[in-house]
Amino acid sequence: MDAASVSKLLSPDGWALLNSLPPYDEKQAMALATRLRADGVDADLAAAALTQSRLRAKARAKLGDFAEGMLFTPDGVEQATRLVVAALHARRYLAAGVTKVADLTSGIGADALAFAGVGLRVLATDVDEITAALATVNLRHFPEAEVRHADGLALDLAAEGVDGVYADPARRTRGGRRVFDPTAYAPPLDAVWDLRTQVPALGIKVGPGIPHQGLPDDAETQWVSVDGDVVEAGLWFGPLAPAGPGRSALVLATSGGVTTSRTLRTDLHDDAGGADLVPDVGPVGAYLYEPDGAVIRAGLVAHAAAELGGRLLDRTIAYVTTDQPAGPPAEGAAPLATGYRVLDVMPFNLKRLKAYLRERGVGRLTIKKRGTAVTPEQLRAQLSPKGDAEATLVLTRVGGAQHVLVVEPLR
Repeated sequence: MDAASVSKLLSPDGWALLNSLPPYDEKQAMALATRLRADGVDADLAAAALTQSRLRAKARAKLGDFAEGMLFTPDGVEQATRLVVAALHARRYLAAGVTKVADLTSGIGADALAFAGVGLRVLATDVDEITAALATVNLRHFPEAEVRHADGLALDLAAEGVDGVYADPARRTRGGRRVFDPTAYAPPLDAVWDLRTQVPALGIKVGPGIPHQGLPDDAETQWVSVDGDVVEAGLWFGPLAPAGPGRSALVLATSGGVTTSRTLRTDLHDDAGGADLVPDVGPVGAYLYEPDGAVIRAGLVAHAAAELGGRLLDRTIAYVTTDQPAGPPAEGAAPLATGYRVLDVMPFNLKRLKAYLRERGVGRLTIKKRGTAVTPEQLRAQLSPKGDAEATLVLTRVGGAQHVLVVEPLR
């Protein structure tokens, strides 16, 4: 989006047009564009309005109803923090006694929106002029939020009265390719976390694929999942990490409009075992549990096994097995793992497995895997299942050997 398109959208006619469009429907977009042109709407304005309608529809998954009053760029939608997670970020700063947050890489302003929403003063910056302009629009209802087109790293934080800093460095190239090397973030990760010497209350959103090696030992690194999708990792320093340095997993689950949560953590210097907790390993029990992705990314599978009262099938595989079903999560807590009842266990043998499914009339298959080179798509084609029954297969290692577990989800 260019400056001319933004200007047209922000005109009275442009804003009215955008907010009058029906809910975005990809199949009807071309017909709607044709109708707008036939009604005499400027072609550039119509294109800009339809683009914003599409981006708003995409952003609803992260921002809910707030998306309907906002403007976006494609990159802004991709990198925007989900509202439920941004609210947790904001509460960290509030609990730490922070009064003014500098959001150094505000993007379209999703996190700044959450900061301002809990009453924090916000100074949001972005190096892209158009993105900063859109963030200004998106934060228009919050007089405590100021947006500047500027390099956040160049701010005089003390002069600005900033006592909390947040950054979400860009992790994609201009071509849209993901960047996994933290030194290639924009701005580089090292340059951002150096700011903790000026403002101890520093938080940085990073990609969930960030390697454990090289993480700062004075931060809490927390991986976050939302309804089974690992959405981010965060580095929290000083008063934003009241439990101290370490690794943690935050699991969020929404059902019936209610969000539950559960945090699992380990301390870097825990004398009771901490990060070096060694799990039991043993045979397949009556139940199988697949830890949440945030738990796996945080390296806390052994801790999850201890919580579930189980053991691992293989020391290098993130499956937990138990002889008895694990108890339900406490009220208001999200589950740490997805559970299954084990129906059958067999060494992996294509011919035997195909016969097993044929005998039971299994035509619908769910195939899960860990620790095996077999791909579900290839295996499904080789098995060519037929029938009305359904089954869930888990391909994994048990005691170092390839096995197939036939399971059914626990309700």
